[in-house]
Amino acid sequence: MRSPRGFTLIEMMITVVIVSILALGLVPLGELAVQRSKESDLRTALRQIRTALDAYKKAADEGKIERKADASGYPPSLEALVEGVADQKSPGKKQIYFLRRIPRDPFHGDASTPAARTWGLRSYESPPDNPRSGKDVFDVYSLAEGKGLSGVPYREW
Repeated sequence: MRSPRGFTLIEMMITVVIVSILALGLVPLGELAVQRSKESDLRTALRQIRTALDAYKKAADEGKIERKADASGYPPSLEALVEGVADQKSPGKKQIYFLRRIPRDPFHGDASTPAARTWGLRSYESPPDNPRSGKDVFDVYSLAEGKGLSGVPYREW
């Protein structure tokens, strides 16, 4: 039996099967593209925050930011990078800002969580193999459980 376009039922079924197989092959490629995009966003966010932390520390070392004698010179929170601090060397004590906004961890699932709480915080006093929060923010890391395409856990990026 031929269809109005001249194809037999078997030819149409073969075509549907071939198209289905091709579509199934594209699903993993789509998932891989999403993961690559999130990993790229994670690298960018980590770079932005770490650059801002380093700039804050440099400003503290240069005396632009008031700090106690026993303080490390790193900000007390990620929010301090956005809120800014008074420049002690400026005549009008203008605010110094280090970030416009805190980027979110792209692997954090809850969109209602504030961006600063999507990151794990490491204080200056915590050991490198066991990061813990403390009086300051020395570094950030992803709280995501998975591993990147490179095989390295996101927490270690």
